[in-house]
Amino acid sequence: MMWQDLVFMCGSSLSILFLAPTLRDAGARVPLGTSLPSMGIGFTYATTFFTLGMTFSAIGAFAAGSMWSLIALFRSPQGVSMKLFARKNLALFVSDVQHWLTRRRSDRSHAEQYVSADAVRAHGQAGRR
Repeated sequence: MMWQDLVFMCGSSLSILFLAPTLRDAGARVPLGTSLPSMGIGFTYATTFFTLGMTFSAIGAFAAGSMWSLIALFRSPQGVSMKLFARKNLALFVSDVQHWLTRRRSDRSHAEQYVSADAVRAHGQAGRR
């Protein structure tokens, strides 16, 4: 194990420690413009550290990215979590997934939804005459 792995893991642990009060405070509001990029950076760092063989750093960065994703979900001013879990939106989402699965399972070709370029050219030339 490299000493750098421990340093990055300690940094991520401190980040989690400092973010915990924000997640616990029901009145806290963190803009998505702050939380989503931080979440993405945490997950990107986790992937990078993992590919470098820095397992502890990867775990720490993944935990920090997860903490930011929870903050984005529960502490954004827009109330994303309430909209996401609302009964109407959830029912609509389930309906969309069922529709998508039905279309995926059907044996019919989806080629009929496209128009060939030859048909478009023929239609365009017929309009010019």
